[in-house]
Amino acid sequence: MPSRPPQPLRAVFAMDPVHLPRLFPPPLMARLGQTCVLEPSLVVQDFGAPSAAAALAEADVLITGWGCPPLDAGLLTAAPRLRAVLHAAGSVRHLIGDDVWERGITVSSAAAANAVPVAEYTLAMILLAGKDAFAHRDRYRTTHTLPAPADTASTGNLGRRVGVIGASRVGRRLLELLRPFDFGVLLHDPYATPQEAAALGAEPVPLETLLSRSDIVTLHAPDLPGTHRMLDAARLSLLRDGAVLINTSRGALVDPDALTGELVSGRLSAILDVTEPEPLPADSPLYRLPNVVLTPHIAGSLGNELERLGRTVVAELERLAAGQAPAHEVRRADLTRVA
Repeated sequence: MPSRPPQPLRAVFAMDPVHLPRLFPPPLMARLGQTCVLEPSLVVQDFGAPSAAAALAEADVLITGWGCPPLDAGLLTAAPRLRAVLHAAGSVRHLIGDDVWERGITVSSAAAANAVPVAEYTLAMILLAGKDAFAHRDRYRTTHTLPAPADTASTGNLGRRVGVIGASRVGRRLLELLRPFDFGVLLHDPYATPQEAAALGAEPVPLETLLSRSDIVTLHAPDLPGTHRMLDAARLSLLRDGAVLINTSRGALVDPDALTGELVSGRLSAILDVTEPEPLPADSPLYRLPNVVLTPHIAGSLGNELERLGRTVVAELERLAAGQAPAHEVRRADLTRVA
């Protein structure tokens, strides 16, 4: 008796539908349609909604993104056949509930793809900070004259020492991008061995050493209980006068009052894509300080960069359909040390 051909996977989208067109433009949606059965117009925002019941009851795969409701016991009741969650965004820490992990459902994330623009943004800011570009811009607007040699004596990227806190996905991608430049690179990560740090092109050092030796410090650690306020007043005081702090990770990693004090004094400069709180209150002095560059959480995937996340999910779905393990699986145990 001939064997039955395998049944195609059935997938359902669960996210804020505003993100769907950029995550999955027509060519990617076509690839999805060739790999699974799904209704492109159905984007679930409530797992208890009657309109979603029939699709969830048959779903093998949930394709999630920003705006997806938490995945908990209610989802498992609505989707008894569910075997995989493919997240078209970064962290799944606050998305996946205990019931999903205990069911043994496979979870994959596009965090590695989302790390690319964050690392690119950070590299750009490191290079601009080394050239003191923002201060020169402001001075030029006021004086309308070119800088004198005395104004550029401390400017330049040759031999600048960059301290990278966290060999995360973003941290590792940034270390790759730093290789062509004439930087000295320090790395602090309690999970990276000296051999791994060397392979990444960095010198492994304790956090306090990194802070005291670096011209530019960039944060790429996850927001965990052990990293909360890791840069407190005492550690910020270790940074040399004129040092630059870049934060594209989470505002909670830095004591906001201590950082504000250092920046108001003018001793340090900062490039902050994330803050605590976020956004800052309207009367925060950081909006007005000349030694602070604030951007509104734009380092991660935006605009056309969202398609990179969608490509990752489509490739993962194709792997599942072929009976292969996902390339970017997230395991419950990983969440003790990653975002």
